[in-house]
Formats: sequence, structure tokens, C-alpha cells
Amino acid sequence: MTDTVRAAGPAVGRVSDAYRWTQLAIGVGAMVMIANYQYGWTFFVPDIQKKFGWDRASIQWAFTLFVLFETWLVPIEGWFVDKYGPRLVVLIGGVLCAVGWAINAEATTLNGYYLGMIVAGIGAGGVYGTCVGNALKWFPDKRGLAAGITAAGFGAGSALTVAPIQAMIRDSGFQTTFLYFGLGQGVIIVILAFFLFSPKPGQVPAVVRNAQVIQTRRDYKPSEVMRNPIFWLMYFMFVIVGAGGLMITANLKPIAADWKIDNVPVTLMAMTMTAVTFAATIDRILNGLTRPFFGFISDKIGRENTMFIAFGIEGLGIYALYMYGQDPVWFVLLSGLVFFAWGEIYSLFPSTCTDTFGSKFATTNAGLLYTAKGTAALLVPFANIMQQTSGSWDRVFLIAAGANILASLLALLVLKPWRRAVIAASQP
Repeated sequence: MTDTVRAAGPAVGRVSDAYRWTQLAIGVGAMVMIANYQYGWTFFVPDIQKKFGWDRASIQWAFTLFVLFETWLVPIEGWFVDKYGPRLVVLIGGVLCAVGWAINAEATTLNGYYLGMIVAGIGAGGVYGTCVGNALKWFPDKRGLAAGITAAGFGAGSALTVAPIQAMIRDSGFQTTFLYFGLGQGVIIVILAFFLFSPKPGQVPAVVRNAQVIQTRRDYKPSEVMRNPIFWLMYFMFVIVGAGGLMITANLKPIAADWKIDNVPVTLMAMTMTAVTFAATIDRILNGLTRPFFGFISDKIGRENTMFIAFGIEGLGIYALYMYGQDPVWFVLLSGLVFFAWGEIYSLFPSTCTDTFGSKFATTNAGLLYTAKGTAALLVPFANIMQQTSGSWDRVFLIAAGANILASLLALLVLKPWRRAVIAASQP
């Protein structure tokens, strides 16, 4: 038995690489459409606070609830995908995304925003988990790269809409922006859903063996994965790395405002924008590029070696942002570095999970690990509380930097040898 996709039904012939890449491109398109539901949120927070007078930590619970429902239901959605295929889950996901932001457009209470972001989170999670899982199945020979390219759609998908969203919020109000962007993105997701398919046995190539990328020949059921201690090590690492990036994602504009640099003009590469707009645009581009970049690197030098490098850069980047970020130019550059070294978790962890536990239940198993993002999101409001209590972001930045350095060392010194032992023990 090779580490390829196995499913019910007769085996069929190999499809062309063009067909595989088309499936990947459709998944990327859907991921681009859900990106603003997470990465666009930070632009709405100041206007929501200004209109209703709620404290920032209370408003940010909406973001946390979005991430929780985006992630914690992915294993259930993944089960449906593994059993029935991707089309229905993505279609329903697109509808829920549109409905979620339509609720936000009409909300006048915190509970209204909480409900809207929960609904949008369920929809976005269905799309995200399905597209990443489908990429892992179509590309057993290039898992890191395929997962990275797909996740890049989510990371960089909102880059082109940073300025339009802010402009619409300024000119038409944040409620109109919620409605128009929510409906438009949801409709496109629904259309793309009709073109998504899962591979049948024989349609994809066998795994290319690589001494650096150790892959199991056994397919673990989700119940077995949950009982395996190495899964929980990966889960812990995902949480502590994910928390720092989510904190900055949710608070990029508030941090810049607190440092009084949000509206300071910055000129780089012959372009001039305010610091927060420039930072948000670059952050989203780099947050997308890092996913296929480090995914490709991990296909060559191994998952854990890549984690060690990326998480180490992230820890140093967060510390440097804490030290020098109150200068608007350094704020733009260093926040870009932070997002570049953070976004790769969404390619490295799914590919490491599938390498360890097999591809038959890849969508469900990767979805189980992806719930770590939701757990990490629980820490975001506490970061705001810590900032409000102390009056500065110092402790938040230092804790986030230390957590990334810890994850970097765990990847190389603990996960790497342990995973080799687990896979060796599972081989027939």
C-alpha cells in the first residue's frame, strides 16, 4: 500500500497535471474569497467602537468567536468532505459567509456581531478545511507546496481589498461595507463550489520518497489520531505560534493607533500610504507568499527543519517589532516580517499531519489539528485585557516572541526525532 488517495469505487487512470493544478486553482479562488472575513475585521473595529462606545476587548470577542467556529467545526466538515466530496460543503460555506456579514451590517448589539461572526466563521471554516484537505489529496507528491499555495489564497487574498474596504468604510460606512463585501464574496464561493472534485483512486501520482520528508504508509482514523501523543505536541506548537499572529492580525490598526502612527504617511518602493494601510497591504502579501515558499522548502529539507527556521524568525521579528515598531517605517517593514514568518503554519502543520497520519482521512485529521487556531484565538481578548491593564503592549509582545522561540526549539529537538520513531513503528 502506498501513501496515495484511497476511496470507494473503481480505480481510474491518472489525470493530467493541468487538471490537478486547475483543482488547486479553484480552491485558491475560494480561499481568496474568505480572506476578508478574518483579515478585514481589524478595519471595522475602530468604527464599531466609535459608533457604539463598547470597549475594544468586548468587540474583539467577535473575532475570537469567528476563529473558534471557523476552526473547531472543521473536523466535522472534513468528515463530510471525506465521505461525500467537497462541493456541498463549500457551497453551504459560501452561503453562510454571505449571511454572516449581512447580519453584521444590521447588528446594533454586541450579541448581534457575535452571531454574525459565528455564522461567517462556520462558513469560512467549511471552505478553508475543504480546500486545504483537497489540495493534500490531489498532491501527495508535493504536499507542502500544494497546501502552501492553497493557504496563500487565504493569507494574501485580502491584499488587493485593503484600500477598497477602508475607502468604502470611510465613504459609505462600515455597515454598508459589511453587506456589499459579504454578499459579493459569498456569491463567488457558491459559484466555485460547483467545480470542485476529490481525486479517485489512481488519479494522482505515488509519493516521491525523500529522506528528509518522512511519510507514513498507514492511514490513521481520526479516533486514532486523537489518542496519539505526538498529535498533541503538534497541537500545542500550533497554538503558541498561532496566538501571536492572530493577536497582531486582530489588533494591527489598534496597535498602530496606540503608537500614534496609524495615519502617518510612509513612502517605500515609490509608493506612499498611511502606515497602517501600507503595513496591512504588505502583511497580507507576505502572509500569502510565505505559505507556498516555506511549504516548498519543507518538501526539500523536511518539515521540522523548516519549522525551526520559520518560528525562530517569527520570534525575533515580534521582538524587533516591539523594540522598533513605534517608528512608522519600521512598523511597516517589521510587521511584514512577522506575517511572513507566521503564515507558513497553515502549510507546514497540515502537510506534517498528513505525512504522519496518512491521506485517506486527510481532511478530517488536518481539520482536527486546525482547531488549534481556534484555541489560539481564545488568547486574543486576553492580549487586549493585558494591554488595557498595563497601558502598553510590552508584555503581549514579549510573551508572543518567547512562545515562538519555544516552538522553534520543540520542532527540532522533540518533534523531529519523535515523529521519525512513530512513523518507523507504524510501517508494516
